[in-house]
Parts: sequence; structure tokens; C-alpha cells
Amino acid sequence: MKNLNQLTVTEFLEELASENPVPGGGSVAALAGALAAALTTMVARLTVGREKFQDRWETMEPIEKRAAERIALFQSLVQKDTEAYQKVVDAFRLPKETEEEKRSRREAVQEAFKEAARVPLETLLALKQLAEDALEAVRSGNPNAASDAGAAVQMIRAGATVAAYNVWINLGSIKDEAFCSEAKEKADAALARIRKAESQCHDLLAKELL
Repeated sequence: MKNLNQLTVTEFLEELASENPVPGGGSVAALAGALAAALTTMVARLTVGREKFQDRWETMEPIEKRAAERIALFQSLVQKDTEAYQKVVDAFRLPKETEEEKRSRREAVQEAFKEAARVPLETLLALKQLAEDALEAVRSGNPNAASDAGAAVQMIRAGATVAAYNVWINLGSIKDEAFCSEAKEKADAALARIRKAESQCHDLLAKELL
């Protein structure tokens, strides 16, 4: 399997547009997170170290560190999502001639779908954490880069919505009700918080930029 993080932008887009089902929406959600983390890092670095914004350094320094670290996290999730889907494909290809093979195949399919739900859920939860920092970057970052901080928040909102869709679609194939209930609860809570952050961001920028 290709390492998606080593592809050029053009190569990645070609892979995405191909007839292959991977990479798909889950990887795109994680990529949106990486882009948002990079934008948040940029805004922090345009703030910290500049005397004009010295009163903002204390707030923005830890944001810079966390956001920079999350770039790599989201990059790993781009790859993990594609690998998780491949596990589902592989599980369905297992033999099913004997009763034992059928049982083993059913278990493998269920575990593969759980992993396929876990990865976008991990993306969604990481996006929720990043949303807090990106929103603070809108408030406390270099005001000349406020639109960039806003772009980060919007990327988070888009990525989170897509990640939630990917959680939901995989939960539909999982028979473990406790697993599904817990995953859905976490996904719904994270998505609600991110939507609130996006709304706050929009209100702030509408006042500051217009």
C-alpha cells in the first residue's frame, strides 16, 4: 500500500480521483485536520516573537507547540484510515466454505468494521482538541492573520463532519451495541463542540473583518 504522505499534491489528487475506493473521505477528513493544524501553527508563529504582540505570546506559545505536533498526528491518520478500509476488504475475502471459516470470517469482518470506525473517531476527537486552539488563535493570534485562523476553524468543521459520516457508516455494520453506543456518543459530542466553535469563530470574524 502506498504511503499517502509521501505523494505530491497532484499525485494524491490523482489517487483520490481514481476508481479505487481508497483513499476516500476518511483520509480527506484527516488531511483537513493536518491543514488546519498547519494553519494554526502558522498564525501562532506570526504572533510569537513579534514585539507588537508581546501581550499575546503567553497564550499563543503553547498553541504553537500543540498545533505543530498535531500536524504529524493527522498525517498518520490519513494513512491509517486507508489501511483500516483495506482490512475490511481483506476480511470479506476470507474463505467461507466450512462453518469454522464462516465464523472466523464473521469475527474478522466485525473487528475490521470496528477499526474502520475507530480511526475516523480518533480523527474527530483530535479535531475537537484542535478546534479549541484554532478558535483561540482567532481571538488572540496576529490580527493580520485572523482570516487564516478562521480558515483553520472551517477546515476543522469540514473535516469533523466528514469524519463523523465515516464513523456512522461503519457503525451501521457493527453488531456490538455497546461499542456503537459509546462511539456514537463520543462522535456526536465532539461534532457538537466543533460546530459551536465554528459558529463562535464566524461571529468573531464577521465583527472584526467587516
